[in-house]
Parts: sequence; C-alpha cells; structure tokens
Amino acid sequence: MASLNVGNLGEYLREQRRNAQLSLRQLADAAGVSNPYLSQIERGLRKPSAEVLQQVAKALRISAETLYVRAGILDAERDRDDVETRAVILADPSLNEGQKQVLLQVYESFRKENGFGPDAEANADAVDGAASIPGPGPQQTAG
Repeated sequence: MASLNVGNLGEYLREQRRNAQLSLRQLADAAGVSNPYLSQIERGLRKPSAEVLQQVAKALRISAETLYVRAGILDAERDRDDVETRAVILADPSLNEGQKQVLLQVYESFRKENGFGPDAEANADAVDGAASIPGPGPQQTAG
C-alpha cells in the first residue's frame, strides 16, 4: 500500500501516544476506532477524517487543531482566527459531516469574497451548493 504523505501525522501521533503511555489498542479504544486502522494511520498508510482526528486528539488530550494542520486539513499559514473557526466547526458534535462540510464551504466562500483565502479574487463556487441548506431564505427589509 502506498504512503499518502501523512507520515508526519503518523509519527506525531505515535510520539504523542507514547508520551501519554498508551498502547495502540488503548488509544484505539479511547478514540473509538479499530486497532488496525489506528496502526495504519501511524504508519502513514491512511489519512483519517477530521472526525477521527478529533476523537484521537480528545483521547490523547492534545489540540485537534494541531492534528488538522499535520494532516493537511488546515493550512499552517492561515491566520489563527480562521484555524480556530474551522476547528470549532469540525469539532461540533451536534453537526453531521455533511453539515460541517457545507458550513466550511460557505465560510470559505465569504473569506474569498472578502479578499482572504487562497483564491480571493475568484467568486466562491461553494455558495452554489449552499442553496439546498434548509432554513429561512434571504430576509427582505421594508424600504
């Protein structure tokens, strides 16, 4: 199986697990993932989802944000507010994965529109997908 360039994440997780004096099995149980899956993450063979990283971070009592950056989910160059906003969205247990992704897309589209983010000059195409978000439509004011 080819490495997915997540070795840095895997090495870091292994180091943190050892610092916490947890076996691979203990961490897998605490994070709610299988022992073989966690082993593959540590060896750089699997790229975990943000949700799995959140669970592992909680079990290790470390910052999920750090794991997101090491996994390439968040760019280390982004400003702190952006990173914190994304981490809060990804960590919210009341949202499902689809809702988290839509929120992140809308958030990024607003950042681009306001001149922030990687493609700031481009209009955010992600907003097109937000049209199907349930809830109230645009509000009109009398005037």
